[in-house]
Amino acid sequence: MRIGVCILPEHPWREAEPLWRQVEEWGFEHAWTYDHLVWAGLPQAPWHSTVATLAAAAVVTDRVRLGTFVASPNFRHPALLAKDVTTLDDLSAGRVLLGLGTGGDLDSRLLGDRHTRGERTARFEEFVPLLDRLLTEDDVEVEGEFFTVAGAGARPRCVQQPRVPFVVAANGPRAMRLAVAHGAGWLTTGPPGAAEDGLDDWWRGVRELGARVDALEGEAGRARPLDRYLSLDAGSPALGSLEEVQDRIGLAAEAGFTDVVVHWPRADEPYRADVRVLEALAASRS
Repeated sequence: MRIGVCILPEHPWREAEPLWRQVEEWGFEHAWTYDHLVWAGLPQAPWHSTVATLAAAAVVTDRVRLGTFVASPNFRHPALLAKDVTTLDDLSAGRVLLGLGTGGDLDSRLLGDRHTRGERTARFEEFVPLLDRLLTEDDVEVEGEFFTVAGAGARPRCVQQPRVPFVVAANGPRAMRLAVAHGAGWLTTGPPGAAEDGLDDWWRGVRELGARVDALEGEAGRARPLDRYLSLDAGSPALGSLEEVQDRIGLAAEAGFTDVVVHWPRADEPYRADVRVLEALAASRS
C-alpha cells in the first residue's frame, strides 16, 4: 500500500515548505495539493496557486511524487494545463501525478459561469481526451463544443513517457470510463452522502464503486489494471489515532486499493488531527 499526503495550499510558502519536505523525509510515496480558485470547505481562507505551489515543492524535494488533487475544466483550458504540467514534470524530473476531475460548482461561479453536474461531466469528457492528445501529439487541431485548439502540441514532451500519468477522480460511470480509457489510476472519495449514514455504509459504497471499475476494466480489456487511490478522510477524518488509520488502510487494501491519501493535520476543521499521528504512521512503515 502506497500512502500519500495532501497539503492544502492555504499557507505562505515559508510555512508550507517544511511540510512538503517532511512528507518526503517521512517516506510517504506521494504528496498532493488541491486545485481550486476557492474551496467550499474553507471559502474565506487564504488560497495559493496550485501550479506555483507544486513548482516550489518540486525544487525542495527529490523523491516524492507530486500531484493535483484534482485539476478540472472548471477554470482550466487543456492547452494551458498541458504546458503547466509539462513544465512541472521537467522541474520534478518526472515525478508528476496529474489528478483530474469534473470539479464542483464554486470555482465556476467565481468566474461567472454555472454548470450543472451533467454539464460538468460533459466538459470533462471533452477535456480529458484532448489533454491526452496535447501531451503526446504535435499540431493538434480541434474545435469542440467546449474547447478549441489550433495547432497546439506537445513541444516539449513530458519527462515521463508517453506523458504524465492521469489519476482520474470518478464516482459515476461516465467519468469511470474516462479513467479506464485514459488513466493510469482511478481516485475516489467514496459515494457522496454515504458517510452521513456511518462509516460502514461508506465502506460498502467504496467497495461497490470498485466493483463498477472492475466491470468497466473487463469490458475495455485493459491489459494493466488501474492503480486505485482512496481519499481516506472522505468518510470521516482518518488520523484520530495510529490504530484507526492503520485499520482503514487495511480495509482499503482489502477493497483492492493500491494507494490511500490522507490530509496533513490541521489545527481546526476540516481535517483536524494531531500531526504526531501522521509521524507515527510514517514510523510504523519504516
